[in-house]
Amino acid sequence: MSIRTTTRAVLGGRLRSAAGLLGGFAAASATHLGAIASGASVLQNATKPALMPLLAAHSVAAAATAGRRAPKPLAPALLLSAGGDVLLQLKNDTAFLAGMGSFAAAHVCYVTMFVRRGALTDRRRALVVAAAYATAWVAMVGQLWPDLGDLRIPVAGYSLLLASTAVTSAGLGWRIGLGGALFLLSDTLIATQLAKWRELPGHQFWIMATYVLAQYLLASGTLRHEHEHEHGHGHRELELGHENKHGQETGHGPQQQRKPAPQAG
Repeated sequence: MSIRTTTRAVLGGRLRSAAGLLGGFAAASATHLGAIASGASVLQNATKPALMPLLAAHSVAAAATAGRRAPKPLAPALLLSAGGDVLLQLKNDTAFLAGMGSFAAAHVCYVTMFVRRGALTDRRRALVVAAAYATAWVAMVGQLWPDLGDLRIPVAGYSLLLASTAVTSAGLGWRIGLGGALFLLSDTLIATQLAKWRELPGHQFWIMATYVLAQYLLASGTLRHEHEHEHGHGHRELELGHENKHGQETGHGPQQQRKPAPQAG
């Protein structure tokens, strides 16, 4: 078997693996949402822990298919979210706080990852987005505060990290930014439950629908951003190489040395 054939076989296997994992994530998400809509609590509890590990595995496999590694904080962010999902299913105060802590750690991973990729490079844009989310955060926390009881401080602290994910995600394109916004919306719906506000029709369904879509957009958007960044960087290096070659051939390259002017006499 030739090297070319072997390479094609490996790449084909990786593509099938990534596609299969994405299909598994989509199927588990659809099943979970269907279980919520139909009131099948056992199926809800069985499918929820599988969602984020499947998305994490798909992200790693998709990056490998493209010949690179997924950003280091991405899989931990998704797996910490999975830990939060499991803990919140236990439905007691200690587990809820632990689950909130697991999600808080996931947001630290997301914020770190986005900042390292230049989310705050455009400072003016970042300040405008931060101001908008800060205004929304103050308004929402102010409304929820009287009804949160002992959860006031934990919810306020966690929501700051959540808003930080939304702010930094907005600096890397619409896909990742939408993911951050939907994550904020999903957890805001949870907060209204904690405050015992009147729930929307299908409240739990919308919490999970926005959450699943948010995580998918954050993960897939990050991988796409990595690909576009590397692709654009490669084209730029190629262009510079052509410019340097052309300059050297015509005597106008950056490394071309000027000949000393002839001296009189």
